Amino acid sequence: MHRLEGRNALITGASRGIGRAIACAYAAEGANLFLTATNAGKLEETRDLVSKHGVDAACHLADVSDSEAVEGLFAAAVDWRDGLDIVVNNAGIYIGKPFTDYDMAEFDRVMKVNVYAVFQLMQLTLRHMRERRSGKIVNIASTAGRWESPNQAAYNTSKHAVVGMTRCAALENAALGINVNAICPGFVETDMMGAFEGHARALGVSFEELIAGAKSRVPMGRFLEPEEIAHIAVYLGSGESDGMTGQAICISGGMRMG
Repeated sequence: MHRLEGRNALITGASRGIGRAIACAYAAEGANLFLTATNAGKLEETRDLVSKHGVDAACHLADVSDSEAVEGLFAAAVDWRDGLDIVVNNAGIYIGKPFTDYDMAEFDRVMKVNVYAVFQLMQLTLRHMRERRSGKIVNIASTAGRWESPNQAAYNTSKHAVVGMTRCAALENAALGINVNAICPGFVETDMMGAFEGHARALGVSFEELIAGAKSRVPMGRFLEPEEIAHIAVYLGSGESDGMTGQAICISGGMRMG
């Protein structure tokens, strides 16, 4: 316990799912949290949960697909407690359909949230952390950033980009006391599973059949819980991972080992 005592962390997409689980795990370890998302009510719920641990917590509404909003978000987060020690890039969206059925607006939307926002926040964070000669960046990617998948080209492309950016940024900043790593979850029990309905339609199966088929691909026989991702995020935000950078850690219940 208290592995993140007194550290200041910014978490995007903190209103639900993996983002909320990471926020709760960070708070339990003593981190102060600057939480951001687009849903005010859900974000306040997260703040109420983390505040029970006696840490400082602030909420900031922002659509990370808007570059000006990202600038404002980061400035507010840095001013909040005079600096950031950890940034978790968790916000993301999913659109599933056959490759040739995406329109440019859909593809662009996925890129703005899943790639451009991560790129911009990483740039801002790295400039900040270079001055401090320390810091941790944790990017939430996906097994979709490691492998190929049918009917989710936009999402896979975005997560491959996150893994690539993680490695490049880690290499350039390894000597400056900054660690940059990614987590690549497989299937996780979150609201995003509902977005697989488009994927199911593309395959010509029901949503229930798709979920059953997906679960059958997991050797452990179940989907992951958000808290299991959060445990890794705590490790990557703590001093225990000081010797690790540029990694894309896969947690998938045993799918595609290696």
